[in-house]
Amino acid sequence: MTHPEKKLARRYDTPGRCAEFTDLVYMDAGVTGADLKRAEQRFVPGPPAYNAYIGELHGHSTLSDGGVDIDTYFRNLRSRGIDFGALSDHDHGGVGRPTLWSGAPSKWELINRKAAEYDEPGKFTVIPAYERDSYPYYNNLVVYYGTRNGEMIRGVRDGEFTEGELQQALARDDVILVPHDTYMFSAGVDFRRIPEGLFTPLIELYSVADAAEYMGNPAFDANSACEGGFWQDALRRGAKMGCIGGSDNHSGTGATVLDAPYPHNYQGLTGIWAKGNTLPDLFSALKARRCYTIMGGRMVIDFRINGHYMGEEFAASTDEELAVWYSVEADCAVKKVTLVKNLRDYIMLKGNPRQLIFDYEHETAEDCYYLRVELTDGRFGWTSPIWVSIID
Repeated sequence: MTHPEKKLARRYDTPGRCAEFTDLVYMDAGVTGADLKRAEQRFVPGPPAYNAYIGELHGHSTLSDGGVDIDTYFRNLRSRGIDFGALSDHDHGGVGRPTLWSGAPSKWELINRKAAEYDEPGKFTVIPAYERDSYPYYNNLVVYYGTRNGEMIRGVRDGEFTEGELQQALARDDVILVPHDTYMFSAGVDFRRIPEGLFTPLIELYSVADAAEYMGNPAFDANSACEGGFWQDALRRGAKMGCIGGSDNHSGTGATVLDAPYPHNYQGLTGIWAKGNTLPDLFSALKARRCYTIMGGRMVIDFRINGHYMGEEFAASTDEELAVWYSVEADCAVKKVTLVKNLRDYIMLKGNPRQLIFDYEHETAEDCYYLRVELTDGRFGWTSPIWVSIID
């Protein structure tokens, strides 16, 4: 892409407009489609440095308000062909029932023992977790642990968080706090009010019929929705917030397609780009926000800018061009891929599972990019953002 006036004429470009490609098009003879493809492909980045794993990060058993016992829950997860899973029972243990920390051994001790029992490194990884009420800043936070037998987070008052307690929890290296149902009137989050220092690193963007990308998005059909409770509300305030998915299933069936109207027929899953399928590797990738949200099934989304992966922040000079790459592999054809830049739809490509896009324009001191992928069966996928700041 060497034309001296390209940035005067356009904000974005395709490899098909490189000088080599154009020269081939205008050659008199001997040029093949393979030649043209090679001219474009020289810009495409190499294979990813990580492996993609897909799993279920949110579900409940009879240890709180779920419908199956803990062994059935984990057996169901392992039998489904996914790569990792978590049990996230409520810390209150179900209304009128013992809390997770009570008893000897406690329910939390049992959860950790069963997590280790069903964990098969390299094949199926169990991430220890539970769900904590966290009023007033959040209501439902799932707490994920990077080690076994981590201590539950208690405070001055169970079910609530002071600002200081939440700051301490967010600063811990061994846990990740992830809110869900952020859009709800009864259990939501006001990202337009919450102090900036209390933003979580991830949000559960989808469970069932409740895509929390923005108010009025097509994959949302929940009973209530509140301004300020959506992912874009947090990103608009500068939150460095990636995304995951989880079914929040209470029947023990987990990540299955239900016989229900759209979008209630699809349950959430998480994709993670990690070095290996082990607890340390998956947890490290979640900490790095190298993860994405999908509505059921299998979808592998590779999203990079200048070699940087989803979830990363990097700096570019004012005259540096950005090479935005995506590749989607799914169990259904791609209907549309949208590059979202600074919370608006910037470039949309129909039926195109992979593409390199040159972006020439730096719009703000820090631009935010993410992908929204739509499949032909109505399922969506969303990547964690990449943030690009500008240096002189």
